[in-house]
Amino acid sequence: MLFDKKKEKLLTDSRLLGRWGQKQCEKFLRQKGYKTITRNFSCKTGEIDLIMTTDSKTVVFVEVKTRKNEDFADAEAAITSAKKQRMKKAANLFVKKYKLDNRPLRFDVVIVIADQKADSRMRHYENAF
Repeated sequence: MLFDKKKEKLLTDSRLLGRWGQKQCEKFLRQKGYKTITRNFSCKTGEIDLIMTTDSKTVVFVEVKTRKNEDFADAEAAITSAKKQRMKKAANLFVKKYKLDNRPLRFDVVIVIADQKADSRMRHYENAF
Protein backbone atom coordinates (compact mmCIF):
# COMPACT_ATOMS: atom_id res chain seq x y z
CA MET A 1 0.00 0.00 0.00
CA LEU A 2 1.03 3.56 -0.57
CA PHE A 3 1.50 5.22 2.83
CA ASP A 4 0.78 2.71 5.62
CA LYS A 5 0.59 4.68 8.92
CA LYS A 6 0.94 8.11 7.32
CA LYS A 7 -1.91 7.44 4.90
CA GLU A 8 -4.68 8.70 7.13
CA LYS A 9 -2.87 11.95 7.99
CA LEU A 10 -1.91 12.60 4.37
CA LEU A 11 -5.40 12.07 3.05
CA THR A 12 -6.92 14.46 5.60
CA ASP A 13 -4.37 17.30 5.50
CA SER A 14 -4.39 19.04 2.11
CA ARG A 15 -1.08 20.86 2.69
CA LEU A 16 0.70 17.62 3.57
CA LEU A 17 -0.90 15.91 0.58
CA GLY A 18 0.22 18.73 -1.72
CA ARG A 19 3.81 18.62 -0.48
CA TRP A 20 3.85 14.84 -0.78
CA GLY A 21 2.48 15.04 -4.33
CA GLN A 22 5.08 17.60 -5.34
CA LYS A 23 7.88 15.35 -4.04
CA GLN A 24 6.42 12.38 -5.93
CA CYS A 25 6.19 14.50 -9.07
CA GLU A 26 9.77 15.72 -8.78
CA LYS A 27 11.02 12.17 -8.30
CA PHE A 28 8.96 11.02 -11.31
CA LEU A 29 10.37 13.77 -13.55
CA ARG A 30 13.94 13.18 -12.35
CA GLN A 31 13.55 9.52 -13.37
CA LYS A 32 12.68 10.86 -16.84
CA GLY A 33 15.97 12.77 -16.89
CA TYR A 34 14.80 16.20 -15.75
CA LYS A 35 16.95 18.24 -13.38
CA THR A 36 15.53 20.50 -10.69
CA ILE A 37 16.31 24.21 -10.92
CA THR A 38 14.08 25.29 -8.02
CA ARG A 39 10.92 24.45 -6.08
CA ASN A 40 8.04 26.73 -5.08
CA PHE A 41 9.16 29.84 -6.94
CA SER A 42 6.97 32.66 -5.72
CA CYS A 43 6.63 36.30 -6.68
CA LYS A 44 3.97 39.00 -6.56
CA THR A 45 2.31 37.71 -9.75
CA GLY A 46 2.10 34.01 -8.92
CA GLU A 47 3.77 30.78 -7.89
CA ILE A 48 5.32 27.87 -9.77
CA ASP A 49 5.56 24.47 -8.07
CA LEU A 50 8.65 23.17 -9.85
CA ILE A 51 11.06 24.63 -12.37
CA MET A 52 13.14 21.99 -14.08
CA THR A 53 15.30 21.54 -17.15
CA THR A 54 15.47 18.73 -19.70
CA ASP A 55 18.45 17.21 -21.50
CA SER A 56 17.69 19.55 -24.40
CA LYS A 57 18.10 22.52 -22.00
CA THR A 58 14.39 23.37 -22.15
CA VAL A 59 13.24 25.16 -19.01
CA VAL A 60 10.04 23.48 -17.80
CA PHE A 61 7.60 25.25 -15.49
CA VAL A 62 5.60 22.52 -13.76
CA GLU A 63 2.18 22.86 -12.14
CA VAL A 64 1.47 19.93 -9.80
CA LYS A 65 -2.10 19.06 -8.81
CA THR A 66 -2.42 16.40 -6.12
CA ARG A 67 -5.75 14.84 -5.24
CA LYS A 68 -6.80 11.96 -3.02
CA ASN A 69 -9.42 11.03 -5.60
CA GLU A 70 -11.33 12.43 -8.53
CA ASP A 71 -14.80 11.52 -7.38
CA PHE A 72 -16.25 14.96 -8.10
CA ALA A 73 -14.07 16.37 -10.89
CA ASP A 74 -10.89 15.69 -12.81
CA ALA A 75 -7.87 17.42 -11.30
CA GLU A 76 -7.21 19.07 -14.65
CA ALA A 77 -10.29 21.25 -14.07
CA ALA A 78 -8.33 23.11 -11.38
CA ILE A 79 -5.96 24.53 -14.00
CA THR A 80 -8.04 27.59 -14.84
CA SER A 81 -7.18 30.27 -17.38
CA ALA A 82 -6.48 32.64 -14.47
CA LYS A 83 -4.02 30.11 -13.00
CA LYS A 84 -2.30 29.79 -16.39
CA GLN A 85 -1.99 33.58 -16.66
CA ARG A 86 -0.47 33.86 -13.16
CA MET A 87 2.02 31.10 -13.99
CA LYS A 88 3.00 32.77 -17.26
CA LYS A 89 3.62 36.08 -15.49
CA ALA A 90 5.71 34.37 -12.79
CA ALA A 91 7.64 32.45 -15.47
CA ASN A 92 8.38 35.70 -17.33
CA LEU A 93 9.80 37.22 -14.15
CA PHE A 94 11.91 34.10 -13.52
CA VAL A 95 13.24 34.12 -17.09
CA LYS A 96 14.19 37.81 -16.84
CA LYS A 97 15.71 37.49 -13.38
CA TYR A 98 17.95 34.56 -14.37
CA LYS A 99 18.58 35.71 -17.98
CA LEU A 100 17.10 32.60 -19.60
CA ASP A 101 15.64 34.42 -22.63
CA ASN A 102 17.70 32.29 -25.03
CA ARG A 103 16.42 28.94 -23.68
CA PRO A 104 13.36 27.04 -24.94
CA LEU A 105 10.50 27.24 -22.42
CA ARG A 106 7.39 25.18 -21.78
CA PHE A 107 4.64 24.61 -19.23
CA ASP A 108 3.86 21.08 -18.03
CA VAL A 109 1.11 19.83 -15.76
CA VAL A 110 1.45 16.73 -13.59
CA ILE A 111 -1.58 15.26 -11.86
CA VAL A 112 -0.87 13.06 -8.83
CA ILE A 113 -3.72 10.89 -7.51
CA ALA A 114 -3.13 9.27 -4.12
CA ASP A 115 -6.30 7.48 -3.13
CA GLN A 116 -6.86 4.73 -0.58
CA LYS A 117 -7.68 2.12 -3.22
CA ALA A 118 -4.42 2.14 -5.17
CA ASP A 119 -0.85 3.30 -5.28
CA SER A 120 -0.28 6.81 -6.56
CA ARG A 121 -0.95 7.44 -10.22
CA MET A 122 0.43 10.26 -12.32
CA ARG A 123 -0.58 11.92 -15.54
CA HIS A 124 2.05 14.10 -17.18
CA TYR A 125 1.00 16.65 -19.79
CA GLU A 126 4.01 18.09 -21.60
CA ASN A 127 3.56 21.51 -23.14
CA ALA A 128 0.12 21.71 -21.53
CA PHE A 129 -0.40 25.40 -22.34
